[in-house]
Parts: sequence; structure tokens; C-alpha cells
Amino acid sequence: MEAQEQRATSEKILQVASRMFAEKGFANVSVRDICKETSTTAPVIYYYFGNKKGLFEAVARRQISMADFIQKLATAAKPADPRSGLESFTSTYLTSFPEHTFDIGLYMRDSATLDKHSAQMVSEDLERISAIAEGLVSRAISKGVFRKTDPKLAVDCLLGMLNRVIFQHIHFAKSSDRESYSRFVTDFFFRAMK
Repeated sequence: MEAQEQRATSEKILQVASRMFAEKGFANVSVRDICKETSTTAPVIYYYFGNKKGLFEAVARRQISMADFIQKLATAAKPADPRSGLESFTSTYLTSFPEHTFDIGLYMRDSATLDKHSAQMVSEDLERISAIAEGLVSRAISKGVFRKTDPKLAVDCLLGMLNRVIFQHIHFAKSSDRESYSRFVTDFFFRAMK
């Protein structure tokens, strides 16, 4: 029972700290603020996370994980028909992208950069996403649906088009009809690759 209580306490601290860091930034949240919101004490936070920086890093690692998103993309890219696979991949990418991953409040410390470990995690996750898309493009090339070309460069173009919509929404609150954009990108990419 005690282990469950400990997990619940650390989870509550992580949830509150995540929200507070996202809203106010690292520098503008104190351990005292987190203690007040979680009805805990500073020694409890230090026990679980070492210090404020350790808590922040735990929040960032948890927040930037794209494992669920990557799994959705892998499932979406499975259809044998290249067009269906591409449609499913682009639609899933645009509708399921974990935007909270790039919440700027989580990165504000002395600068707006990720710590080394978090940057490595994001980089590895983005590589996994590219690999899924490369598999999709490579299958279409091998079936003769797409012309012979470098799948990695083709995927860089595809993801660039998709990321434009995602990051304009995240950083500039620009809304767009993602379903229409998904259909457009699929059609555009499919025609370009023939």
C-alpha cells in the first residue's frame, strides 16, 4: 500500500509541476509554489526528485515522450495500399501530434533550449517517426507506385509540410483545417512521387 501512495504522491507532484512550469516557466515557479498546490512539503519533493532542477527534468522527460504518437503512426502506416497508408499517416500526424511536447514553458530556464538528455530523447523520437515514414515510402517505391528516389529526402519533404502546420499552431496559435490540409498533402506528395 505504501508503494502505491508514494507513486500517487510523485505523480501528483509531476502533474502539478508540469502545469505550473508550462504556465509560468521554470524560473517563475518555486518549490514552495509546488508544495502549496500539492499539499506536500519541500522535503517530499527533494526525496522524489532531488531538487527543483531534478523535478523539472522529470517533468520534461515525461512531457516530451512521443511513444504513444509513434505507435499511432506505426499503426497508421501499415496498410498495404500506399495511398491508404500515406493518407492514414498524414491524417494521424496532423490530428494526433503531441503538441504539449513543445510547450515553451517547459524549456524556459536560462534559455529556450532543451537540456542535453531531453534534446536527445526528442531527436531519437523524431528519427523513429522518420523511419516509419521511410518504410512507407520505400514500400511504395518497391511496388512501383512511387518513382525511384531517395526515401529519406522524400520523407524530409513530407514531414516538412506536416510540421509547418503543427508548429504554426504551437508557436503562433494559427489554426487550420487539418483534415483538408492532410488530403492536400497526401495528394500533392503522391503526385510528386509518381
